[in-house]
Amino acid sequence: MDKCSFCGRPRKDTNLLIAGISGHICDNCIEQANSILEEEFKKKGSFDMKGVKLLKPSEIKTFLDQYVIGQDSAKKYLSVAVYNHYKRLMQSDKGDDVEIEKSNIILVGETGTGKTLLARTIARMLHVPFTIVDATVLTEAGYVGEDIESILTRLLQAADYNVEAAEKGIVFIDEIDKIARKGDNPSITRDVSGEGVQQGLLKLLEGSIVNVPPQGGRKHPDQKMIPVNTKNILFICGGAFDGIDRKIGQRLNTKMVGYTASRNKDNIDQSNLLQYITPQDLKSFGLIPEIIGRLPILTYLEPLNRSTLRLILTEPKNSIIRQYEKLFEMDGIKLVFDEAVFEYIVDKAVEFKLGARGLRSICETIIIDAMFEMPSKKEKELRIDLAYATEKIDKANIAMLKAS
Repeated sequence: MDKCSFCGRPRKDTNLLIAGISGHICDNCIEQANSILEEEFKKKGSFDMKGVKLLKPSEIKTFLDQYVIGQDSAKKYLSVAVYNHYKRLMQSDKGDDVEIEKSNIILVGETGTGKTLLARTIARMLHVPFTIVDATVLTEAGYVGEDIESILTRLLQAADYNVEAAEKGIVFIDEIDKIARKGDNPSITRDVSGEGVQQGLLKLLEGSIVNVPPQGGRKHPDQKMIPVNTKNILFICGGAFDGIDRKIGQRLNTKMVGYTASRNKDNIDQSNLLQYITPQDLKSFGLIPEIIGRLPILTYLEPLNRSTLRLILTEPKNSIIRQYEKLFEMDGIKLVFDEAVFEYIVDKAVEFKLGARGLRSICETIIIDAMFEMPSKKEKELRIDLAYATEKIDKANIAMLKAS
């Protein structure tokens, strides 16, 4: 009688029995063998630094240029930081006498200027585990919300729980400005989602061994923990810091005394005060000095002007217009925009002051009806002209006015 050579089950007790040269294997044993193989590959890790080709900073920036328009200063800082991060990892394996310390970064920029997009884009080309976490949900240990250690839980998940790989990873902490100190006077009352979180982040940013709950959530005494050393984890923080331009303006104006006051004032670009940002401004916004000291590289993202918004609409590899063209193409429909429509969309985005995010919401408003109706029709081409776009935007505005 035929039976599985591994588990001994007879043919009648299996769904499938595959015959070999001198034996048989059943479907259950095939599934188990497959899961064992997957676990073994995970242990070996898909993040092997030895086979990685180290890209130069200029090559990293060239890659970012394909997806992100403008922001050359931020791209330069990010490219150098990632390049140095890889060099640190390679140096740590050699056991050199000179130990290179990591340089965590903080990106400051208005909403919709591309902070998170930069992080997502750079994640495409990295050969180390990478994760993006949101600081808005973090609270001090013991309060409702997520513990600081949940940041490393996400990194572990990105590394398939390969601790050695996770310890060489990169973490992008978004909305870092949301954990700013809520009041001017420290420690008078508990600031559980502000200063409390900043204090908890210190050990992560500096480099220490942190016990991480593997599945995230709240910590409890009986929970199994995984120790993770954050010494070689690069942290990139980003935030809008809404209102920090006023603090920069106040600081610059305090120096406007003496005979050169008016001359110095003329040299200041009032439309882009973020370019003058210093650690002192972050402190006045509500970040504690210890955190600022552990984020030594400070750079800014420039506000998007009209010409940049126009390029963002069509130029990147995954531009908004190309995404919509792809969506219609999947239904066998060719989507065509008139040039005047692009100019109209950009004008509206400038008017709404929502940055690049405003472009998508305006495009969605214009073609939502077409996306609803066209898949059911037999037409193979859709042309969006200025009259069509204006009609849809005006219709949406009237609907919102009626609702209010």
